[in-house]
Amino acid sequence: MFVSKNLSVNEQGHLTAGGVDTTELAAKYGTPLYVMDEDLIREHCRSFKESMDRYYGGEGLVCYASKAFCCKAMCKIMLEEGMGLDVVSEGELYTALSVGFPADRICFHGNNKTDRELAYALENNVGRIIVDNIYELDRLNGLAEETGRNANIMYRIKPGIDAHTHNFIMTGQIDSKFGFALETGEAFEAVKKALKCSHIRLVGLHCHIGSQIFDIDPFVKAAEVMLDFIAKIKEELGAEIGELNLGGGFGIKYTDEDSPVSYDKYMEKVSARVKEICAERKIKQPFILIEPGRSIAAPAGITLYTVGGKKVIPGIRTYVSIDGGMGDNPRYALYQSKYDAVVANKAGEPKTETVTVAGKCCETGDLIGEGMPVQPVEPGDILAILATGAYNYSMSSNYNRIPKPAVVMLHNGESRVVVKRETNEDIIRNDLL
Repeated sequence: MFVSKNLSVNEQGHLTAGGVDTTELAAKYGTPLYVMDEDLIREHCRSFKESMDRYYGGEGLVCYASKAFCCKAMCKIMLEEGMGLDVVSEGELYTALSVGFPADRICFHGNNKTDRELAYALENNVGRIIVDNIYELDRLNGLAEETGRNANIMYRIKPGIDAHTHNFIMTGQIDSKFGFALETGEAFEAVKKALKCSHIRLVGLHCHIGSQIFDIDPFVKAAEVMLDFIAKIKEELGAEIGELNLGGGFGIKYTDEDSPVSYDKYMEKVSARVKEICAERKIKQPFILIEPGRSIAAPAGITLYTVGGKKVIPGIRTYVSIDGGMGDNPRYALYQSKYDAVVANKAGEPKTETVTVAGKCCETGDLIGEGMPVQPVEPGDILAILATGAYNYSMSSNYNRIPKPAVVMLHNGESRVVVKRETNEDIIRNDLL
């Protein structure tokens, strides 16, 4: 019935998440409200780790892509579940370190890291710095030399794979701001240079072919391309690459139109091909890393809103206005991302209306979705947008000077605030006269 397994309807006909009545959450904490199910997050982490252990014999690391949803509580969960972390900024790295996350289990990404960020990563002995371009390599080597340190790096490689996804979230093809290209020889020349750097250790290679991918074959092809490159490096340069990071991008179910494959099937098929190629090319099987983000966080989250108005335009559409919008969920405005909606206080009723859910920002394009089937909806109802655990809080803004919502975490049927609701005072905190 619902896109996420932790959602249900109770005896009162209300939507529940993790066994908790969402209308009670809205009444207790106010709306808009991000709600995250900690138990489902942990279940997803364990599923990935168990697959890694089963198919790679434990010779791998599952790194949560914290850009999907990052806060201290989330980093603490990843620490407790034995996960690694993928961070892309000083802020994400700082958040991870603030809860005692082991730096050697952190991969530091970014196509334009500042000197400050690189120095911060070196100072804290981050396990793997994912170098994106030759200029970054030079700067990192210089900074490492100045501080008497050595940097463990992985190169981000563009494997040239078409992942059949939205252009804005396709990152593995040659025309991308990320990484070194294979086709032009750029990646090979970069490897040769890294091997000569005095304070750089090239420990591995990284690729990421896109996001919200439902087909396993592009992942298999990416692994083939990357392993062929590892074999070429060994054959022509005599260097053995010990690690291979295959990135993330695993699709999830946002609506009934989506049909994701199980992560276990992905791991099984890709690992089988990895083993075959390593045997064929006579290379040592590298330590494998993956970076799921959306697939861990998104299904575990929902966002609750209070309906403020309903505007029927005969023969055109029906607008339902909520007390949030593009400030707390910009994904529809950015790339028309589809969601499922439920009137939380009428979740047991059939969906008999089709509406456009509009936010409160002063923008015509401030929409959460168009043509969304919902139960009969009226002002004062609680509207739940499902599968919002990834790229909602993390991409939120204060447009129109609207404070960001709170984040509530559910665990064993109990709720707690893990990110406080912003106040008007927070909005002006950094203003100067």
